[in-house]
Amino acid sequence: MTHDTSGYDPHFLPVPVPLPRPLGDDVVRELAYPRFTVLMDPVRRLAAVTAVNIDGGSLRDLPRTGEWRLDPRIDAQEQAGPDLYARNDLDRGHLVRRRDPGWGDVDEARRATEATFFYTNAAPQASSFNQSEELWLGLEDHVLAYADATDQRVSVFTAPVLDPGDPEYRGIGIPRRFFKVVVWAAASGRLEAAGFVLDQSELIDVSEGALAVARLGSFRTFQVPIGDIETLAGIDLDPLAEADVLAAAGARGGRDWRPLRTVEDVQLG
Repeated sequence: MTHDTSGYDPHFLPVPVPLPRPLGDDVVRELAYPRFTVLMDPVRRLAAVTAVNIDGGSLRDLPRTGEWRLDPRIDAQEQAGPDLYARNDLDRGHLVRRRDPGWGDVDEARRATEATFFYTNAAPQASSFNQSEELWLGLEDHVLAYADATDQRVSVFTAPVLDPGDPEYRGIGIPRRFFKVVVWAAASGRLEAAGFVLDQSELIDVSEGALAVARLGSFRTFQVPIGDIETLAGIDLDPLAEADVLAAAGARGGRDWRPLRTVEDVQLG
């Protein structure tokens, strides 16, 4: 397969937004795909950061095509592949959503959506779908609608929080939390951004040496200060923390985590 290596474009918005990178000196593998980039943590075998550009004004509504596969550009032992998801209640959760890079020319859009099926863009998520999970998947759409005045362009950074204390299953630390930061240009031209955390801790149990997904647990979704995400995930988000809509509203950290039930609870302005 020929790879489109255009990757994440830091100049997609009117104000440049650099690709966020892990703090410290941990090695990552940078993998460019059509309109998105994945920074892989080869030790955890999961993405440390994903970054995608979304042009909501030219998104294509394409049928689901593509099959999950390993990326041959890096060693298979550096990717959490099909063995992790076999015979259990874990889903291969897209980090960059399938439809997000699927805009513009139909052929290009199709190639971009199919590229989201590399295991480098997957992370293990509990298979219980509920209102909170649907909310998490719909956050980009909500921000796109809000950013209509700027031609519906946003950039999104999503990844699991790679905590050393994550429970291990089949040799892979199963992330308990995920983060998402969405950034757009306001009508004034300045950057605005919002940060979110999804917590699946109540759903993951490996205390008996095997994965158990709690049926009565739930995903919990929060809007949080981006500075908290930087500390939590160890990712350099300093330029986006300055653009945080919660910071503008006076939020100052942990106690200001806002539980979300619907997108109407999201604060964007």
